[in-house]
Amino acid sequence: MKYLVVSDNHGDRDILVNIATFWQDKVDGMFHCGDSELEPTDELWQKYVVVKGNCDYHPRFETESVISNQENTIYMTHGHLFNVNMGLTSLSLSARDKDATICLYGHTHKLAAEVVQGILFLNPGSISQPRGKYSHLKTYAIIETRAEQIEVTYYNRDHQVIDELSFVFSR
Repeated sequence: MKYLVVSDNHGDRDILVNIATFWQDKVDGMFHCGDSELEPTDELWQKYVVVKGNCDYHPRFETESVISNQENTIYMTHGHLFNVNMGLTSLSLSARDKDATICLYGHTHKLAAEVVQGILFLNPGSISQPRGKYSHLKTYAIIETRAEQIEVTYYNRDHQVIDELSFVFSR
């Protein structure tokens, strides 16, 4: 399975349209980890599974989403309610409670990918306002899962692979 993950565009709708158009029919699912600052009725949400971020004020947005298919259980939340700036302990407890194999989150604007106790924790970074070590890179991620491994590749706004930000994890 192949999943696109983006977060924290903070009102830049055009980049979400661009990404969705580029990846249409090339991925099995598109996920937005919050802080879109768009309305919940936006037609884009027919393409993306989306959760509410701390800058998304409309109550129609859900704070969590769980999507299961034959290969994975994907748990997604923005992360602000789990204090992800202080670590992943709270988030990992919730992900384990949901029997997640993949946990997607945003909020920090810092890209991250790691496997802990069999769960891939992935933050795609921010497509508009990145922070941290890679603050010069506006990113989104593609996850490819196979029976024996998970591959994570980060892309820039021009859909170019960022070679130093490609990872393979054993399952």
